[in-house]
Amino acid sequence: MSDESRPLAAGARSEAPVAAVIPAAGRGVRLGPGAPKALRTLGGTPMLIHAVRALAASRAVRLVVVVAPPEGTTEVKSLLDAHALPERTDILVVPGGSSRQESVRLGLQALPPGHDIVLVHDAARPLVPVDTVDAVIEAVRAGAPAVVPALPLADTVKQVEPAAAPGEPEPVVATPDRSLLRAVQTPQGFDRATLVRAHETVTTDVTDDASMVEQLGERVVTVPGHEEAFKVTRPLDLVLAEAVLARRRLTDGF
Repeated sequence: MSDESRPLAAGARSEAPVAAVIPAAGRGVRLGPGAPKALRTLGGTPMLIHAVRALAASRAVRLVVVVAPPEGTTEVKSLLDAHALPERTDILVVPGGSSRQESVRLGLQALPPGHDIVLVHDAARPLVPVDTVDAVIEAVRAGAPAVVPALPLADTVKQVEPAAAPGEPEPVVATPDRSLLRAVQTPQGFDRATLVRAHETVTTDVTDDASMVEQLGERVVTVPGHEEAFKVTRPLDLVLAEAVLARRRLTDGF
């Protein structure tokens, strides 16, 4: 087993530099026509820039790998060069793939040796607080192979039998106990070797990287998420994000 594929002990992880992978190759069709979701502006600045700054705000993060649309790598590099980013954090742009899963894998392949803790973060979560980023990192450093920020559910959840056609009524088959459920966010944090092994092993489509680690039989733990780490997916989310950003600028000088 090579050094890069061998999980680190918790003590060694406490000193390991952290890298972050931001898959930003998606089109974001639910926000409507126009630029890819990650390049939509929030407060006059592309969401991708907000996301990179949010991760780079953590002093533990030494490298951010942005996985760009294959045809838009040059545009994304120019965009990053045009905005002020923390000088202590290196930024690397690589072309992505046809799916989020493939894009994360390509981002992992671009990581240089020595970054043994990896965060994977949605570009569409531009306002994640640095305290959440640091909490994920500390949990990985403490020995967890995979960590996700999560929030309790506010709404009752129903399990249904899917309708035969969109818009038709769906029969309810169960009401899960919501006290046992969590809505997960990003950044998700990993021991690098564990995440690499997951991407080499799991070939089925998944909605997040922690699910891949679960399929390996490895332990995944949660840390408290934050309401402002929501995902900007629909036009109403963008309105909410603008309001959060305006409040930050008014109260914190963000």
